[in-house]
Amino acid sequence: MSSASDQRRGRVFVALAAIAWSTAGLLQRELTVGTATQLAGRAFFALFGVLAYVVVSEKGQVVQAFRAIGRGGLAVAALMAVSSASFIVALNHTSVANVLFVLAIGPVLAAALGTLVGERVSGPTWLAMGIALAGAAVMVGGPGRPGAVGGVLSFVCALSFAMMLVITRVRRDVSMAPATCLSQLIVLLCAAPFAHPGEVGAKDLALLVGLGVGQIGLGLIFLTIGARLIPAAEVALITLLEIVLGPVWVWLARGEQPSATTLAGGAIVLGAVVFQAVAAPQAEPATPSP
Repeated sequence: MSSASDQRRGRVFVALAAIAWSTAGLLQRELTVGTATQLAGRAFFALFGVLAYVVVSEKGQVVQAFRAIGRGGLAVAALMAVSSASFIVALNHTSVANVLFVLAIGPVLAAALGTLVGERVSGPTWLAMGIALAGAAVMVGGPGRPGAVGGVLSFVCALSFAMMLVITRVRRDVSMAPATCLSQLIVLLCAAPFAHPGEVGAKDLALLVGLGVGQIGLGLIFLTIGARLIPAAEVALITLLEIVLGPVWVWLARGEQPSATTLAGGAIVLGAVVFQAVAAPQAEPATPSP
């Protein structure tokens, strides 16, 4: 049985991951390089940032740590890479509002997939997910009519992220931090042929380091820690804090005040996360042996 203290730690770490990810908009809008160069640069620095964490956390037993993830870890790496890439491409084929609304379905997908591997979803969690989805609709004005490509890619992003969370929970006996390294290696190898390193100036380099090590790297590290301690549906729900906090950082740093509906919807999503944290059961079934 997972202890209440472990569950609290899990929620804190996942919230920290969402906070790290939410800085993307603030940092990325300052970049002057192309999309492929952004992806390659962020993945390069994230790769080494997470690898440094693996070296320290595994006390130098890096090879053993990578071997321990098994096939499940390889699946996590592939799904992380797919989720990241499909998110970026989806933004080029539909509006940010449509992408964010589809991503808000992620907790529902995670809950449904989790039930297939025996992870019970409590009533308060289902209620919190419904509230969060309504809040996301208020934030972005509800779903529009995205093009086929944008809609499909947004759904692929949400589904692959949910699948990754479920696998991480099933294999929570093993740290998936090495899998996050592999996911960034996949992104780097796919984006590098189309990148233009020569166009990266000093400011862009600093931003890419911040995005790679801080926004993506720390976010993935926090996620791999927290996702092992709480159900996949709750992980996906808490990560919705990313879409709430993103506009707030831009507001505080650049004075771009979000609309009243954005603030109202964000408050609803935040309320759903708090409700889940307070109302969720403090014990859960043990994970079946892998």
